[in-house]
Amino acid sequence: MIFANPSYFLLLLLLFPMAGWYIWKQRSAKASLQISSSKGFEKAPKSFRIYLRHAPFVLRMIAFILLVGALARPQTTNSWNKSTTEGIDIVLSLDISTSMLAEDLKPNRVEAAKEVAASFINGRPTDNIGLVIFSGESFTQCPLTTDHTVLLNLLKDIRCGMIEDGTAIGHGLATSVSRLKDSKAISKVIILLTDGVNNRGDIAPVTAAEIAKTFGIRVYTVGVGSKGDAPYPHPTPTGIRYGTIPADIDEKAMTQIAQMTGGLYFRATNNKTLKEIYAEIDQMEKTKMSVQEYSKKHEEYMPFALAALIFFLFELLLRYTVLKNIP
Repeated sequence: MIFANPSYFLLLLLLFPMAGWYIWKQRSAKASLQISSSKGFEKAPKSFRIYLRHAPFVLRMIAFILLVGALARPQTTNSWNKSTTEGIDIVLSLDISTSMLAEDLKPNRVEAAKEVAASFINGRPTDNIGLVIFSGESFTQCPLTTDHTVLLNLLKDIRCGMIEDGTAIGHGLATSVSRLKDSKAISKVIILLTDGVNNRGDIAPVTAAEIAKTFGIRVYTVGVGSKGDAPYPHPTPTGIRYGTIPADIDEKAMTQIAQMTGGLYFRATNNKTLKEIYAEIDQMEKTKMSVQEYSKKHEEYMPFALAALIFFLFELLLRYTVLKNIP
């Protein structure tokens, strides 16, 4: 049983002043009679009314409590859930090569990618999500987990220069596949984000895509960077100096990887399009889930209200019959 308006239970605090008022009234209502001795009354039989003298007040308090319970709207719920949700395991594969420091996305490519990835993770609280990073080599920053607090903290700690520089897209994809290949989930997804061309490692991106296809893993690829030259900060002994670097993304290979595995290729040229890409991927994967729920609530205030009325009427009956004052 639940209560739709539990705030009404605060009215029960009125029981304390009611009890205090009753006690004070009882003490002040006693009459006094001066006699020489009460010894003659010690063996006098006591009327049953003496034992019932506090019953009206007790009945009124019980009626008040039941009335408050009725105002709080007690409800019972009959419900069942039938879930036909497909389990989805997702690995985010993120390029952290030094070219990701280019500032065509704000504040730079890697920070923009981290921000959008964090929003994506927060929007899928029940999914297993893992994180792989790559540049000249690759490693798993976080294995598949539903503990998204840990995942987000590890994502926040990512920075360019953590590992040897370069762009080993094939290695990044292969490492992501290794995290998913033993998954029992019905749907297995990799979202691979990079801003360059594969130039390191001994695994070709297409070869890694073939392995992903073998394990039934769908790969969405995202090329990040504006078309043309992008501003790039160069550290110097006198501070940061800005130059430009070309946006060189192997879109042909990215498209081929996505098509081979049943995914899609996207190009993000600014922060807005990057957010839209992740939102689109999020919606495409969510369409694979359906949940059927049934819930019916029954109002249960009537028994409380009827019980309160019965106790109130019983109080009146006692007060004006058995305990009626003699004039």
